[in-house]
Amino acid sequence: MPTLPRPTPDRFAAARARTRALGDTFPLQSIGSAVSEACARYPDRMAIEVFERGERATFAAFEALTHRYAQALTRMGIAKGDRVGLMLPNRLAYPALFIALARLGAVHVPVNTRYTADEIAYVLGDSGARLLLHDGQFAKVVAGLPEDLRRRLAVADIAEGDGAFDRIAAASPETPLASGPAGPDDLANIQYTSGTTGFPKGCMLTHDYWLVLARAALAWDAAPAGRILSAQPYFYMDPQWITLKALLSGATLVIAPGLSSSRFLGWLIDHNIEWCMFPLLMTRQPERPEEAQTALKQVATFGWPPETCRDFRRRFGVTAREAFGMTEIGLGTWMPPELDEMYASGSVGFAAPCRETTIRNEAGAPVATGETGELWVRGRSIFQGYWNRPEANAEAFREGRWFRTGDLFRKDADGFLYLVGRLKDMIRRSQENIAAREVEAVICALPGIEDAAAVPVPDPVRGEEVKLYVQLKPGTRRDAMPVELILDHARAHLAKFKVPRYLAYVEGFPRTPSNKIEKKALLAGVDDLRFGAFDAVEGIWR
Repeated sequence: MPTLPRPTPDRFAAARARTRALGDTFPLQSIGSAVSEACARYPDRMAIEVFERGERATFAAFEALTHRYAQALTRMGIAKGDRVGLMLPNRLAYPALFIALARLGAVHVPVNTRYTADEIAYVLGDSGARLLLHDGQFAKVVAGLPEDLRRRLAVADIAEGDGAFDRIAAASPETPLASGPAGPDDLANIQYTSGTTGFPKGCMLTHDYWLVLARAALAWDAAPAGRILSAQPYFYMDPQWITLKALLSGATLVIAPGLSSSRFLGWLIDHNIEWCMFPLLMTRQPERPEEAQTALKQVATFGWPPETCRDFRRRFGVTAREAFGMTEIGLGTWMPPELDEMYASGSVGFAAPCRETTIRNEAGAPVATGETGELWVRGRSIFQGYWNRPEANAEAFREGRWFRTGDLFRKDADGFLYLVGRLKDMIRRSQENIAAREVEAVICALPGIEDAAAVPVPDPVRGEEVKLYVQLKPGTRRDAMPVELILDHARAHLAKFKVPRYLAYVEGFPRTPSNKIEKKALLAGVDDLRFGAFDAVEGIWR
């Protein structure tokens, strides 16, 4: 492989200086204020197109809709600080409610539309949500929420104009509220994310968090984009900052129904998309002549292998711009556009605007150049901590407000950062983060299960699949706890993407001195984790 060109020290220093200076230009605002300014600048431009639903709104119409929704929420008794769950597919109502809640100073709690009633109840109960707004198609699963939760939780559906919330909104004015109570440091979201401590934790994200992220994302582009695609579901963080990125820049946000490997390229061409987050899975699709016909100017990526970046530029003629981000920190590192020669270096750049980074060892001391350690990040408006999780916060933060990412990095002699691996006990399946402990806790609720361990299995299509090892209680026979029973229990209590594909029985687990399952020892010497396990997709023992 030929040696890649490197920027001169002067150019690298200039890029670092520009990045640091950018943060000083980001104003302190609320989301509502920033969006209103943008809508006033571009009233007649098309703001949003939801192409499979036929929904469209200009900036002026979108602004009016957000005010009407804010008025409707007020009529329902929602005020500053109240938590509101949203369980909607990708439709115009979602970004409008995201902005409307921000105008009120209320707190947005996204709810994964794939969740079971148990999982929905956990998120709503943990956040203390006062209201759940849901699409009519989810009425059945919402009806299955526990009675004690339903007694204290208001629920309203948003249908095709005739849902309970629709009727309230239709009777509400499109005028701004008398006062805008939200400030830059007020909570905008409790964004639930899977972690290493079991069930999802709620990240407390402020108005300024989202605006810093959106403005950094705009500065990440070498050229402005007029048409931006968002294809992930809105309960993830990415569509939310992409919405703000599009609104602040006057671009048209084109919303797809959800990621699709077979349809993604067609969407890019049919809708003249100039910018998108390009999923790694899509790069594994067979090469097609139409790839040269896209209007793409560049795409955003997170952790692509260098050869994938090179092949993408050859196929599409545009750059895949690298970065590292997390819900907790937003955009933590970036490869700025002026260092284009680094596009296929494997580096995720250096600290993004408003961010500082350091790599530390297990003792918390900085590591030497070239050595591997955990990436710590701090800076303006990173998340305020995990909702109602003082123990997790004590573990996550260190003196000086440094956040421990749980990811392993190294820094080269020029100062570029490289993602090496992760400390987290996490499985990533088709863009979904799955906390192993959450899967284990659900399975261990089954009578007859002594303990369980969920581990990732490399997969060429999904990235990783979930494998579950189970240990039965003494006296419990395997025919009394067959794989079908275990998998049916998982399907009833876990979202589909969390259900294990592979399942194996063990007589016992290797343990640490503190009696925790030692997964490294469990997997040591196993060349192929698929063998000796039941494959739920194929329906066979391998």
